[in-house]
Amino acid sequence: MQRLLSALALSFAVSTLILFSAGTVVAADADSGAEQLRQFVRNSKTAEGDFVQQQLRPPKVNEPQDKGLKVVRQTQGHFAFQRPGRFVWDTQKPFEQKLIADGKQLILWDKDLNQATFRAAGQALASTPAAILFGESSLDQHFDLVDGEERLGMRWVALVPKKNPNVKNGNDLPYTKISIGMANSLPKALELIDGLGSVVLVTLDKIQLNVNLPANRFIFTPPAGAEVLRLN
Repeated sequence: MQRLLSALALSFAVSTLILFSAGTVVAADADSGAEQLRQFVRNSKTAEGDFVQQQLRPPKVNEPQDKGLKVVRQTQGHFAFQRPGRFVWDTQKPFEQKLIADGKQLILWDKDLNQATFRAAGQALASTPAAILFGESSLDQHFDLVDGEERLGMRWVALVPKKNPNVKNGNDLPYTKISIGMANSLPKALELIDGLGSVVLVTLDKIQLNVNLPANRFIFTPPAGAEVLRLN
């Protein structure tokens, strides 16, 4: 159950998504990272590819402080999306788990637990990092895009959430920093940092844009005998 809850919370924030590959070369054109990201969101109606997602944490007090961030969890699999708001985040290793958005609801399927959790996608999904790649065609409605440094062969863009007057602290995201690395007009990296210094890092590879996806790609029916949870 703990794995289910942590995976669901992480998926809302990331489904996430994306980080660096060693062979990446910065795009030869003069477009800034922010403009590359805007163009990608505008021009990609569908896409699919592979991902590796890592959860990292800083060293504890009793651990050597010069070792840097430690990988505490790593998963990998395949993703596909179709705008607006439909995607599959298919984790294949080290366990099989799917996160599916069909435009109306968000579904988490855990094969080992034989359990499917359904919840309404709701308006909150539009302001999460999942919407960066999988949502509507406008990032600027929810984020200020700030060009940052060039590192690891990518042009980095910071996404600063716009203040939400209905939320006490201005926004409802659990991260203090959201950055995307762009190269060759594609997002190669998403870096999410929380207030404790923990990092979620996702790398994307073998990205194919505007591919034909079958109509049933974003439909999920739990197998017979599965436990089904429906959350408001």
